[in-house]
Amino acid sequence: MTRVRLSVAERRGELLRAAVEQIEARGVAAVRIADVASALGVSNALVLYHFSTKEKLVAAAFRHAAEADLAHLRRLLGRRTSALRRLRSAVRWYAPTGQAKGWRLWIEGWSAALREPALREVTQDLDRQWKAALAEVIAEGMAAGEFHCPDPHGTALRLTALLDGLAVQLTSYPGAVPRARAQEWAEEALARELGLDPAASTRS
Repeated sequence: MTRVRLSVAERRGELLRAAVEQIEARGVAAVRIADVASALGVSNALVLYHFSTKEKLVAAAFRHAAEADLAHLRRLLGRRTSALRRLRSAVRWYAPTGQAKGWRLWIEGWSAALREPALREVTQDLDRQWKAALAEVIAEGMAAGEFHCPDPHGTALRLTALLDGLAVQLTSYPGAVPRARAQEWAEEALARELGLDPAASTRS
């Protein structure tokens, strides 16, 4: 079957999506240029033409996944509703009981970032943007009198640290923490950080 000729941007997007899938399936250390090429039925040379090295392909794949997640987060946080509702939606989506990210992919990324400066830059940038977006909405809620939170940036850091840690537990050690319980902890942590009664914040 004749392949449709793609633009450079379309081809790169196709390669990045395939790379994300291969990293999720094989891990950063094991994935090869050949795996990505084979998944799409293209040559290794085509992949290398666009990314030149495996390291650059992997870093670009993580950035591609990060940008998609950030775009979804901004849609959740940009809704025309209360700050508390937006925050709860974001936490539920981000939590390991939700659909945020392929958690296996990001755990792989954190591990590989210890040795790969380009990947570390991507994961740090994602982390900064997540925390900044959450802190901004927390500050909006403070200004609107919805809740009291003297340190929005600290709250964003503590919440994401909890959720990341739960994700590692649930992904690496299935059954270690019931998913429903992890969701309860996330809801309780958000309420506690905002100075709210957990039951009342859930009802809202």
